[in-house]
Amino acid sequence: QVQLVESGGGLVQAGGSLRLSCAASRRTFRNYVAGWFRQTPGKEREFVALISGTGINTSYSDSLKGRFTISRDNAKNQAYLQMNSLKVEDTAVYYCAASRVLPSIYANRYDYWGQGTQVTVSS
Repeated sequence: QVQLVESGGGLVQAGGSLRLSCAASRRTFRNYVAGWFRQTPGKEREFVALISGTGINTSYSDSLKGRFTISRDNAKNQAYLQMNSLKVEDTAVYYCAASRVLPSIYANRYDYWGQGTQVTVSS
């Protein structure tokens, strides 16, 4: 089992940047696809980005491509989400997730989840 803990959320003005971190409890994290999702009240969890275990392959939500960058450091058992040019509509709780199988944009394909970190973008 892998425990995930997100950090780095907070309040930022529109146009600003934040870097989210996801710390995994086990070195086997390197064998998992890592994904970032976000959720706002009353809406389903939305795919943001994913990265393969090796870090070679990445995929992004089309609407976020170019502003967000996912990365990982397996030596530190961490994944990251760099968010630039933030918009008010990026306000959400951001979740880190890990999947043992193939990369997927669907939340139900992920086995482990963090508790989430709130990102609030003000105008």
